[in-house]
Amino acid sequence: MKIILKFEGGLILKRWIAALLCGLLVLGLTACGQSAEQEDDGKLHIVATIFPAYDFARAAGGDDADVTLLLPPGAESHSYEPTPADILAVQECDLFIYLGGESDAWVDTILDSAERTGATLRMVDCVELLEEETVEGMQEEPGHDHEDHDLGEVKEIDEHVWTSPVNAAAITRTIGDTLAELDPARGEAYQERAEAYAGEIDQLDQDFRDFFATAPRKTIVFGDRFPIRYFAEEYDLDYYAAFPGCSTQTEPSAATIAFLTEKVETEQIPTVWYIEFSNHLVADSIAEAAGAKTALFHSCHNISQDDLDAGATYVSLMQGNLERLRENL
Repeated sequence: MKIILKFEGGLILKRWIAALLCGLLVLGLTACGQSAEQEDDGKLHIVATIFPAYDFARAAGGDDADVTLLLPPGAESHSYEPTPADILAVQECDLFIYLGGESDAWVDTILDSAERTGATLRMVDCVELLEEETVEGMQEEPGHDHEDHDLGEVKEIDEHVWTSPVNAAAITRTIGDTLAELDPARGEAYQERAEAYAGEIDQLDQDFRDFFATAPRKTIVFGDRFPIRYFAEEYDLDYYAAFPGCSTQTEPSAATIAFLTEKVETEQIPTVWYIEFSNHLVADSIAEAAGAKTALFHSCHNISQDDLDAGATYVSLMQGNLERLRENL
């Protein structure tokens, strides 16, 4: 079986736009007769596309690294398009950490567009991957087709690998090892910091396991996209949701709403969940019809500017999820 990542028309457009920006950027630098080389301050310069990678890298890098987050706080990751400044940052950094899934398909265009000497790390290469799935009652993507006569069986990979704390810890340790390879003189410090943060995530994992061992139920309903399949698989949860994790849809069918409402009513599920930056109208509608309440589950894909300024971390956001599960499951 051949497994590939399936790209839609919007992703092809992103690649085209990225290629155009890269071409213009390279021409501009050539015309100026110089490259915009970053100042050598003795630190490793790291660029991360999404918040989890940024958080893991800044924990491992400490004061020895300068870490940049490309995805603007509060932005929708699936519709992100790189700016010329973003492209330049990627081309000049010592380490570029990206997800490797459909949401950053534009990356390949940037990496192929100009020579760069820095290292790259794909988060999806650090862990075992799961296929995105459509469960009972879930709204399927329009035109969704699992067969391609030229490519064979097409499987869409669920890219939200960090939502499992076990995976998050593994990615953090891999980042520490990668930084040590890039800067051997401070290698031990990178690995020690990465191990310390991974240890915090390990404790978070144990806290979730302890909670679910005695939880009143292990079924969750999302009136939203479901980007936490790795989390659900890690803790053996059953789930129902309006859309798959990478869905671009926002309005489920009447049949999906009816199915989820009935599921909440018949199984006496007290809470309908929604994710960050959602308007949670679907969750509100289901909850109101079923006599339930709603609550946030933060997938950590991105955070608000206020959360970033307040020093939010993957661990603190996931601890918030644990507290809300204790109150609402």
